[in-house]
Amino acid sequence: MNRKLRNQLGIILLTVFLFAVLDFSIYQTFTKKVIPDTSPEMQAKSVEVSEYLPFREDSKIVKRRSEISLTGDLPVLDGAAALYPVFSAFVNAVYPEDSCIFQDGNFTPDSCLQMNNTRGAYQGVVDGTVDLVFCAGPSEQQLAYAREKGVELELVPVGREAFVFLVNKDNPVSDLTVEQVQGIYSGIYQNWSELGGEDERIAALQRNEGSGSQTALQKLMKGKKIVKDPDLFLGSAIGFSFRYYVEGIVSAGNVKMLSLNGVYPSKENIRNSRYPISNCFYAVYRKDNTNKNIPVLIRWILSEEGQQIIEESGYVGM
Repeated sequence: MNRKLRNQLGIILLTVFLFAVLDFSIYQTFTKKVIPDTSPEMQAKSVEVSEYLPFREDSKIVKRRSEISLTGDLPVLDGAAALYPVFSAFVNAVYPEDSCIFQDGNFTPDSCLQMNNTRGAYQGVVDGTVDLVFCAGPSEQQLAYAREKGVELELVPVGREAFVFLVNKDNPVSDLTVEQVQGIYSGIYQNWSELGGEDERIAALQRNEGSGSQTALQKLMKGKKIVKDPDLFLGSAIGFSFRYYVEGIVSAGNVKMLSLNGVYPSKENIRNSRYPISNCFYAVYRKDNTNKNIPVLIRWILSEEGQQIIEESGYVGM
């Protein structure tokens, strides 16, 4: 094999590896920080549910028991995979221990704690199978589904997070403007050299429709058409997610988070809103839900004690 062919093969293999690292790390590294490989449980849920159960000594959640204890009609909780450790910690703090039932790798139908990811959680709260979900804001499709069912949703901000963009650590580009990011995903910019980088094609990774991060990208684009990249293996990748989801690989040095408009997505810059894409995540419920424990639980989440759990879980409180 001649040298030119070996170099081309090496570039292709490196690109494939980077794509795999970004795709897995950006969207599943929340668990990669604590386990070395993917179990069937994580493949199904995008999170090792059993590692973050309430009421377990070896659980990785923030373990705190509140003086407030919910009784009676307990709201069923669900939400996004990245927020699961947070709302599992809420259950651990204020729910009775027998309210959470986990068997054979899943929560039972009568468990007050569920974990069905963003799309499943929004469908569940609209359908009335769950009472309160913790997610980023809904997509247009999720709002349309609620309208179709005649359901109005109440969204209560309970914490803050940053929507971030990631590239290979060796990419010389470390800062983009929001307009440049929009240009990448609308197809205006197709080579890193146009943005101060090397003469390499930009491979713009995306997520599945309805996922929390893809919805965040759509909101960032402000109506601009998102171009799907047909040749993701033929360039240097850029990906996106929420900051908390990718802390592990950034600290490990595989990729780096980009600054936007000259501001790095640190917790302090999220808290003071200097980072330009700092988003709330919400406690979401049906407006016609009469469960009296829902407002009680939300008031507690917004209290100093509830916000401390959010902070200690790695997010930014309100």
